[in-house]
Amino acid sequence: MVHLTDDYQRNPQPFQDAGIAVPQYDQAQMKAHTDEAPVWVHFGGGNLFRCFHAKIAHDLLNSGDLQSGIIVGETYDGDVPKDIYAPYQNRVLQVVMEPDGALKKTLIASVAHAIYYNRSNTVGWQTMAQIFKAPSLQLVTMSITEKGYSLRDMNGQLTAAAQADMRNDPDEASTNMGAIARLLFARFQNGAAPIAMVSTDNFSENGQRFQNGILTIAKGWVDNNMVPQAFVDYLSDPKQVSFPWSMIDRITPNPAQSVAEKLAAQGFADTTIVHTPKHTNIAPFGNTEETHYLVIEDSFPNGRPALERAGVILTDRETVNDADQMKVTACLNPLHTALAIFGNLLGDTSIAAEMENPDLVTLIKRLGYQEDLPVVKDPKIINPKDFIDELITKRLPNKNIPDTPQRIASDTSQKIPIRYGVTIQHYWDKDPQSIQQLVAIPFILAGWCRYLLAVDDEGKPFTPSPDPLLADLQKQLSGITLGDSGDVHTALQPILSNKQIFAHDLYAIGLGAKVEANFKQLIAGPGAVAQELHALAERKD
Repeated sequence: MVHLTDDYQRNPQPFQDAGIAVPQYDQAQMKAHTDEAPVWVHFGGGNLFRCFHAKIAHDLLNSGDLQSGIIVGETYDGDVPKDIYAPYQNRVLQVVMEPDGALKKTLIASVAHAIYYNRSNTVGWQTMAQIFKAPSLQLVTMSITEKGYSLRDMNGQLTAAAQADMRNDPDEASTNMGAIARLLFARFQNGAAPIAMVSTDNFSENGQRFQNGILTIAKGWVDNNMVPQAFVDYLSDPKQVSFPWSMIDRITPNPAQSVAEKLAAQGFADTTIVHTPKHTNIAPFGNTEETHYLVIEDSFPNGRPALERAGVILTDRETVNDADQMKVTACLNPLHTALAIFGNLLGDTSIAAEMENPDLVTLIKRLGYQEDLPVVKDPKIINPKDFIDELITKRLPNKNIPDTPQRIASDTSQKIPIRYGVTIQHYWDKDPQSIQQLVAIPFILAGWCRYLLAVDDEGKPFTPSPDPLLADLQKQLSGITLGDSGDVHTALQPILSNKQIFAHDLYAIGLGAKVEANFKQLIAGPGAVAQELHALAERKD
């Protein structure tokens, strides 16, 4: 049996016997180069990073286009660097799950250091600040999820943590935006070298939201005399600090026990999945799909690695936005969320299994082809219809990918304004009356409200996925029970009119009543969800 920490350079044979491709670079030399001249920091050391960003760096190290590795800053869960990076010398086994059932395995050793970046960790707090002072640092990438950028509550007000960060010294920062703004201030104070801050999180206009978050904190510091106005000027100059927009796409589920068992049978020893107290699920291996895209606005004021040589598409902001709008607001993410919502209600635990339900397939086809595709702008670098075709016929039905509706349903309240609100806005901009043509979108939004009741289609309770607004939303719906509708309008009105959730007051644009009607049908009694899904599938319009 081969271990991640075995010497892949002096004794590669055990890796070859287990079907594992090994690095062509020396990890120790890579670390030395990184310590001498850091180039790349990444915040968010989870599964997507380990299977995608780390592989990009791995490929560039293999080709000689990069000498330094990635420094990981984990901002959420201190157990991740401690329990999954350090014991395995910062290595990971990338497992690409091909549709035919094969596993393509690569040992990745492109991470130089993994640091818990939180003010509670004094060493990590100080170390990362030193790294940001290095003029050689060219880029920071991010995969901290949508909620990681949040500074406001469901009513649009600054949270207590955000307000505290803005009042207090940068070294006291507790939000992600505050903690990263602190690092940029350290860089500003030590020569103000340029840098690119690249959000690669899975939502539209991610770079803009990242910049807004950093500037919100920084302007608060100026107002409270913590930093000079020149720091905000530095952050606001794209020739000094850029916030490129990006589009990322690679389905990367939590590591699965079924994959662990296959790896063990093929001679790989390190298969223990770690479940941390903060509910991070991570392992010495990461399982991911074959298809992947990363499109980044080419705005790097301090230079950059040759990312295009590892498959990254570098282009202008408009093209990135078009590609992102295509994927996030139309051709993938809305379909994924629809499957997540109804999969939970129907008791499914596999996305691939859901694709065997013809009514669910009809729902996402209607959403993608009939409602989303007509208002999507073609980014030219990826064909939207071909993208949906591949998603529905190849990617989602891939039984080799152990993805679950429960994972996709996480933080849905944070995703809805982008995944559905943008398309609704397109219809409104085209013709406000055209919104009345929408069928799948209001049905899905009603399905999400039905999901919040935490009772499946058989009337059995289930545990909803984590969501920062879950408790507040469930409290609002507490008077609604399956089979006994109660006062649906009174319960739903504060939710459906909330622009933080839907990007619109759904009543003001004529969708609120339609969502309410769908919701009433979905709570009529046990079996109502399946019944209404089938009725929708039978519609001919």
